[in-house]
Amino acid sequence: MRLDDRFDDLVASLGGFYRAWYVVTGIELGLLARLREGGPVGLTADELAKRTGTEAALVVRWAWGATAHDLIEPADDGRLRVPDDVATVLLDADRPEYLGGQFLHAAMGSLDFADLPEVFRTGVPRTSRPDRYREAIERLTVQDIAVFFQEVLPAVPQVIADLEPGARILDVHCGGGRWLIAMARRFPGTSLTGVEFEPDSVARARAAVDAAVLGDRITIEHGDVTRVGHAREARLAYFQYALHQLPDPVAAIRSAVDALAPGGWLVALDWYLPTDPDELRTRHAELLAGIQLDELLMGSRLVTRSEALGWFAQAGVTTPDLIDLPSGATAIVARR
Repeated sequence: MRLDDRFDDLVASLGGFYRAWYVVTGIELGLLARLREGGPVGLTADELAKRTGTEAALVVRWAWGATAHDLIEPADDGRLRVPDDVATVLLDADRPEYLGGQFLHAAMGSLDFADLPEVFRTGVPRTSRPDRYREAIERLTVQDIAVFFQEVLPAVPQVIADLEPGARILDVHCGGGRWLIAMARRFPGTSLTGVEFEPDSVARARAAVDAAVLGDRITIEHGDVTRVGHAREARLAYFQYALHQLPDPVAAIRSAVDALAPGGWLVALDWYLPTDPDELRTRHAELLAGIQLDELLMGSRLVTRSEALGWFAQAGVTTPDLIDLPSGATAIVARR
């Protein structure tokens, strides 16, 4: 690559770092959401500031930068609008294309990147992250919930048929419980259990279940994800962006299989590293590389599909189905 072209390429990446913070500021303060409500007419900077409880002078500066990064459109009359496609990708958490959570997670995770040089020098990971990080993870995985409903379930329709009233659903390493709440609403009459080992995540999950008024159907257990119990009870056991983060994924898979009733389903949804050289120089690979940096900080790592299938084989699940999804995620599906 010519030097000028390489310079332009790296400048674009540097600009992307700042673009992420314009996005995060726009999401967290409600600037983008209020502009969407303003519709085609849009809002003035003063109106936007009043509706979001922010300083008008700073909103003007944010609007200038958001325009530079092609996030909003100013009109000749000075009013501001957000394009429909930008609003959809950054705000609509019920779509597989949703990236608002990705931006929030990238920003919150990068606040801890000052520790990366020491982690690389010593090989000692940062095992403790602030609560804001796990909260960002939960907002990130909203996209995975949309992927599950709109891509995984259509690919395995028999799972839908088997989740009749009375069926038990198990979420291993359930985090803040958002998937469980979505499943309870989608499949009335089922009973659901989440197993989580992080105390703050357990507390958030229980609070979310209470707020959703689903405590009669969803139970959050603070326990060992390699010993989930509930032998032969579950119609579906689920791992969402979880296995690669666990110290012993093989034991977790084996425990989840033990919890399945005969004919029950095991589903693991994750984002795997590409192995084809042609896949390495894509936007998707760039995003995975960024996520990998965050994983390395904590002493975990993303893996390839073949590595994940190896865990299933070691756990005695020798013939799972590997389903590559339109979003770029992959589901590994097996039936007991």
